[in-house]
Amino acid sequence: MTSPLSRPRLDASIAHPAVDCDPAFDASLRLQKRFHEIIPGGSHTYAKGDDQYPEFMPPYIVRGKGCRVWDADGNEFIEYGMGLRSVSLGHAYPPVVEAAQRQMALGSNFTRPAVIELECAEALLGMIKRGDMVKFGKNGSDATSAAIRLSRAYTGRDRVAICGSQPFFSTDDWFMGTTAIAAGIPRAVSDLTVKFQYNDIQSVRDLFAQYPGEIACVILEAAKETDPVDGFLHETQKLCKANGAVFILDEMITGFRWHNGGAQAYYDIDPDLSTFGKALGNGFSISALVGKREIMRLGGIDHDRERVFLVSTTHGAESHGLAAALEVMRIYREQPVVDTLRRQGERLAAGVTKSIAELGLDGHFSLLGKPWCMVYGTRDRQKQPSQPFRTLFIQEALKRGLLAPSFIVSYTHTDADVDRTIEAAHGALEIYRQALDVGVDRYLVGRPVKPVMRKHC
Repeated sequence: MTSPLSRPRLDASIAHPAVDCDPAFDASLRLQKRFHEIIPGGSHTYAKGDDQYPEFMPPYIVRGKGCRVWDADGNEFIEYGMGLRSVSLGHAYPPVVEAAQRQMALGSNFTRPAVIELECAEALLGMIKRGDMVKFGKNGSDATSAAIRLSRAYTGRDRVAICGSQPFFSTDDWFMGTTAIAAGIPRAVSDLTVKFQYNDIQSVRDLFAQYPGEIACVILEAAKETDPVDGFLHETQKLCKANGAVFILDEMITGFRWHNGGAQAYYDIDPDLSTFGKALGNGFSISALVGKREIMRLGGIDHDRERVFLVSTTHGAESHGLAAALEVMRIYREQPVVDTLRRQGERLAAGVTKSIAELGLDGHFSLLGKPWCMVYGTRDRQKQPSQPFRTLFIQEALKRGLLAPSFIVSYTHTDADVDRTIEAAHGALEIYRQALDVGVDRYLVGRPVKPVMRKHC
């Protein structure tokens, strides 16, 4: 089978920098058809789907170790993104894997609570010091949707306010009904969710004025690509208190990246409820809802109010996931994980920023967010957001041994890995520069990627 990458798509009159890694994807391309035949969308996670990668470069991963992964063709890549930010220490990180293995040998799921459930809850509350109680789940949506349900029960209200500037909070109807992928969700449900904008405190005031006594909670991430300004988080919390609404921080991403105590410690903000996951398990499935006792106890059996079905899942306290989380937290307490993420992210940002300047790409290719949680933006010749140019960069990065839908670093990205990444990114950006000058179609092989949140295929 001939790889479509070998097709003579590039203009022979244009000089192209030498590429020391030009991988073939024959095995992955053969797998691709079968993936789509039996898995809707060809992936169990839309953000990992084929429409997020160049058409003829769809690496299907076989294994990972540290910050590197290998695909079905044997291609080796330095990975960024790290399992949608869920792998902060590195793939197959030995102490975490070994802790999970030891626990599996003792059993993974029982008819009664296991002692490790209490151990893990106490460890998490020891790190996230602004909560009193914790409830575990398996996915981020378990925790965020539990927070919404709990807030509605606590306040007796139905309406939910979400940050419209941030892309994702849950797979459940209360959030998905507000997105472009709302098919199958009753309008009566989605109408109960309203939006404000990050760092726009007036938009929060306007919602409370428009729906007086109706908003049960406000949910947002503490930060995304920009920091809070003018005390935005604290001012939003004040509005919640003044209007009887629950203040929720979604820390799926910021938790275990910004600070050992979460972004709430980094920004010194005290939420009523907060949600964690992703890096908490270093790839193992675990999430957590942490909160004030006054609110959380409604999910228990020691009060005289109507009961709240908070979180109760068959696999919510699966013991090896808890063992993995316990080991992750131990490592964070004893080793400089967050400092290393910061240092390596800053090293990478400095190198790529230098390339952007040298190649005259200011306004066309940009780095966004904190260095330890960094993404990039792609713009065309008119400096408009561009999916074709995003696809081109991913394509050229893959050729050079980078799997880089973002620049999310891990604890196992070494100086040598980062330096190799800077070199490879520079080569990809050289092609990006030429594509700006003569047209992206001369360089891009196949169709461009598409936004995950879109109404039609």
